[in-house]
Amino acid sequence: MPSFLKAPLAAALAAAVLATSAFAYGGGKQKAGGTIVDVAAANPDFSTLVTAVQAAGLVEALSGPGPFTVFAPTNEAFAKLPPGTVEDLLKPENREKLVAVLSYHVVPAKVKAADAVKLDEATMLSGATADIRVEGSTVTIDGATITATDLMASNGVIHVIDRVMLPD
Repeated sequence: MPSFLKAPLAAALAAAVLATSAFAYGGGKQKAGGTIVDVAAANPDFSTLVTAVQAAGLVEALSGPGPFTVFAPTNEAFAKLPPGTVEDLLKPENREKLVAVLSYHVVPAKVKAADAVKLDEATMLSGATADIRVEGSTVTIDGATITATDLMASNGVIHVIDRVMLPD
């Protein structure tokens, strides 16, 4: 694709993702007064994610000043994992593995949708790199489709994804 087309396409794509998914997540009407954890806890679609963040001991870290970008899997995304996976990850003896999975969903910077679609990859808090792909009107990160974007928090932003990303 010629580079002069990439920026307009990225902006159009970000607008399309926002327009088709904003209704389900409050249409951007939520206030940015709460932290990433507060915003996630206020949405019942993220109850499994919030439980995982609590079990991993990451509430304080993700409530800190940031900025953070969280690619947040919904409860439905967690349900797509093989049976027993979530329960195993939540066990105290698997805390290190849970932290690795969750830190693979966080970028230690604020990256709004309009900026994310211009990238080919993102360096996650875990240190690993996740591929970002733009194909037509679909934007993915490490194969997870981004279904809603720019849920603003006082310490960053949340983008909703349709599956749990697992580090290699």
